[in-house]
Amino acid sequence: MVTMIEIDHLTKRYGAFTAVDDVSFTARPGVVTGFLGPNGAGKSTAMRIMCGLTPASSGEARILGARYRDLTNPALQVGTLLDASAQHAGRTGREALTLAAIAIGAPRTRVDEMLSLVGLTPDESRRRLRNYSLGMRQRLGIAGALLGDPQVLILDEPANGLDPQGIHWMRGLLRGFADQGRTVLLSSHLLHEVEQTADEIIMIGRGRIVAQGATSELLAGQGTVVASLDGARLAEALRREGHAVSGAADGELTVDTDGETVGRVALQAQVVLTALRPAQGAGLEQMFLELTAGDARGTNGQEAVA
Repeated sequence: MVTMIEIDHLTKRYGAFTAVDDVSFTARPGVVTGFLGPNGAGKSTAMRIMCGLTPASSGEARILGARYRDLTNPALQVGTLLDASAQHAGRTGREALTLAAIAIGAPRTRVDEMLSLVGLTPDESRRRLRNYSLGMRQRLGIAGALLGDPQVLILDEPANGLDPQGIHWMRGLLRGFADQGRTVLLSSHLLHEVEQTADEIIMIGRGRIVAQGATSELLAGQGTVVASLDGARLAEALRREGHAVSGAADGELTVDTDGETVGRVALQAQVVLTALRPAQGAGLEQMFLELTAGDARGTNGQEAVA
């Protein structure tokens, strides 16, 4: 099976400034991949290169085994949403989708199907885009991305402007798309939503990848949390075996080993356990802040190339 999105040593320079710095990763079929980073980290630049809108200084971005510009009618294979506001304000939503369908050769029946899918009513579809809310523009943009029934979705901040109900709807939409064996690359600042939606995460800071892997593995805690009827005795026994132990003796202890080992030590020490579970990870937000601390912006910071 062809890897759906493959980024190979991608670099983009603007004079002395490097927006994307030797980035390599893949986004696979059947997987929602979260593409994260602070403002100015290079996410949007990388996505524009993938979609053929910005040339790379070096390296390559391939979709379905080819560069975007080399695909035959790429809009039927790759659905994109990079800027929901980049639509003609004087057209209606239906007109915008109809013209897009004609341009890419998609069946006209897809217009009504997509309007229904994204929850835009017939009355809303007849409104001028200048009268659309941000959330309605996002829904129309998602409809446009799906219009050609693509195998790949590349979405930059698709939840921007959506209310909680809309975000929940989008999560199900993307999950269903990936479950069909298709590929989703999703950029978002809504970290809690990405944590619930993405199977894998690519995180960049200052143009470079700072973390990548399965979401569950990246966010997994290390070690074991244990509680017992004699915490001091258990802690002493664990330390004798060479394990690091933290926490109060009269409460839960965190140990730098697996639960089976903790259980064996407790049995040997004849200590009754009342709780034993894997340590929990810090969560995506804390990991994001720790890994991108160098990109933190002060109140007087200037916006960099995204």
